[in-house]
Amino acid sequence: MTITIKTDSETKVVTLTNTECNIYQSVSLSPFTSYRVGGKAQWYAEPKSWNDIQAIFTWLQKEQMPFTCLGGGSNLLISDRGIEGLVLNTRHLKQYLIDEDNLTITVGAGYPLPKLAWKAAKKGWQGLDWAVGIPGTVGGAVVMNAGAHKGCMADIFKSAIVAYSDGRIETLSKEDLEYSYRSSRLQKENALVLQATLNLESGQSKEEMMALTTSNFKMRKQTQPYDKPSCGSVFRNPKPQAAGWLIEQIGLKGHQIGGAQVAHRHANFILNAGNATARDIFNLIQYAQEKVEENWSILLHPEVKFLGQF
Repeated sequence: MTITIKTDSETKVVTLTNTECNIYQSVSLSPFTSYRVGGKAQWYAEPKSWNDIQAIFTWLQKEQMPFTCLGGGSNLLISDRGIEGLVLNTRHLKQYLIDEDNLTITVGAGYPLPKLAWKAAKKGWQGLDWAVGIPGTVGGAVVMNAGAHKGCMADIFKSAIVAYSDGRIETLSKEDLEYSYRSSRLQKENALVLQATLNLESGQSKEEMMALTTSNFKMRKQTQPYDKPSCGSVFRNPKPQAAGWLIEQIGLKGHQIGGAQVAHRHANFILNAGNATARDIFNLIQYAQEKVEENWSILLHPEVKFLGQF
């Protein structure tokens, strides 16, 4: 799906010299998120190269403005009030390099995770089959330690090149990221993943890897709702329990607040069932948390990231 930046005659545009990138004022963010909700970015940019990013960070330092990263928009909820500062969308950072000898893939932060999973499967490489149904980007997966089907980014991560708003660019190792379940050090830092290098394995035929990846894809399609906008799984699983099971057992499947609804197919999904606001979704997330804690004495921790003021 192609998404264009909508502007009007009153939209201010900052042109960055010697780049392919402009900075736009007051851009609606809802088209760039899987929930299809959220307000406007005070400023918005889509870099296409590292040169663009360096120019953007120079502008940020001059304006003394904070920035927020946005990738595939699939694991976040943006406030109806929007986001202050600059929203930096990495969706055009899609370069990749395959090293056949070392079984590594170096890929830009904006590259779609499912597409990368299919590429690995077609080569007969193991390690990314779990990612085929996750509607996010490589950068977001690195930051969130995304995972499914008993696999996660930490299992295959080798290194990442990360940019900071003060102009520093660093290469971080797996140890640097301090990975744990759906968590990394980068969630606590205002940094931008530019690219990541992933370690994969050989050992199975292309046919076997395609079959496994296809099976994982079909399983997600059968067990998770894809007919309405969502952010994917809302809560982290409080192991050994599953968040969806806890929510289902207290009868919240189908429960609705405004246009937000707990999915009938999988209770750890909250859907935009029609004209939902970010506040509707946020309120339903809180309601589910309260009811689970009330009934099970377990506090569910959101996997979804909240951006802006709620």
